[in-house]
Amino acid sequence: MAKKLKQIAIYGKGGIGKSTTTSNLSAALSDMGYKVMQFGCDPKADSTNTLRDGTYIPTVLDLLREKGTVKAHDAIFQGYNGIYCVEAGGPAPGVGCAGRGIITAVQLLKQQNAFEELDLDYVIYDVLGDVVCGGFAVPIREGIAEHVFTVSSSDFMAVYAANNLFKGIKQYSNRGGALLGGVIANSISNDYQRAIIDDFVEKTNTQVMQYVPRSITVTQSELSGKTTIEGAPTSKQATIYRELAKRVDEHATSKTPEPLDSAQLQDWASKWADQLLAIESGEVRGEAAAI
Repeated sequence: MAKKLKQIAIYGKGGIGKSTTTSNLSAALSDMGYKVMQFGCDPKADSTNTLRDGTYIPTVLDLLREKGTVKAHDAIFQGYNGIYCVEAGGPAPGVGCAGRGIITAVQLLKQQNAFEELDLDYVIYDVLGDVVCGGFAVPIREGIAEHVFTVSSSDFMAVYAANNLFKGIKQYSNRGGALLGGVIANSISNDYQRAIIDDFVEKTNTQVMQYVPRSITVTQSELSGKTTIEGAPTSKQATIYRELAKRVDEHATSKTPEPLDSAQLQDWASKWADQLLAIESGEVRGEAAAI
């Protein structure tokens, strides 16, 4: 009996640590013995560079522009521990839709049966989460990904982007679209940041998959062109990423989130702003006092 390929998508706003999280997740799953492909869906094409000692690879769209026709394996490169790396790429600056690379790259690999030939256990799509329309919604809309996870900090714009993603998932949930597995809470270094994320996931009917603190270990590893899993394998941060990988591997059931509407989100944010002001002024004892 053929093994089941597990396809997941990791979303998050630009600069939130989405690619860092995804690459360390891929590396940890690979260390667990799985055959993994990381599929970069950002036009910057920088998703997989820490899996390849800081080097960039040609994107699917770059190869198509250069050659006209491309064999799927020409766009697949290997990185840390045999992880397969693909970058969808984007159009020339100022020309065309940035989501086109995702659509083209996914179609190319699926039409040429690349996933089956490589006998993969996981395909992990690293997708820009500021925009969930057009090509960026393909892993959700087409049901390509079985589970969706979003990376978010406790900052309002990160939560705002996550809530928009939830709206997209809910929109396509009755049409065979991917469902939400949970939130990967990134840069969580104190109690009040954790409390904000906990409150948000409770109100939107989801869960936290892992709390990931900000760490200089990540910066040091990335400056060396490596993931934390490879560059600092015995560090506390690597242990956290391995715990995340274990939880993702064990995750079986995703569901439809309940995003906040604009008024609800603004009201939620205002209450937290008041709460943090009270904490700062000393009127409330304990950073994680509930609203």
